[in-house]
Amino acid sequence: MEDFAVRGKEPKDEVQIYTWKDATLRELTDLVKEVAPAARRRNAKLSFAFVFPDKNGRFKVQEVGKTLSHANGRFDDGKALAELGFEVKNFFFS
Repeated sequence: MEDFAVRGKEPKDEVQIYTWKDATLRELTDLVKEVAPAARRRNAKLSFAFVFPDKNGRFKVQEVGKTLSHANGRFDDGKALAELGFEVKNFFFS
């Protein structure tokens, strides 16, 4: 959460993706792999989370799923953002 404590100073390796609520974590994984070499490693595991401010303006991190770089159908690949409760504009992964 420290990485998101100051708005405008998010992690340098942040990836911004503009997508639809029906996108799956597998689709997002494939998009991330296009721009992040580390995500292309055969054994790479991607963890997805929603990062958003709470009522007091402090950022909260809500983990929503995991995927493997080269393994379709495992973990949370088929989960769509809408099904995970996606409502905010910014979506971060680590």
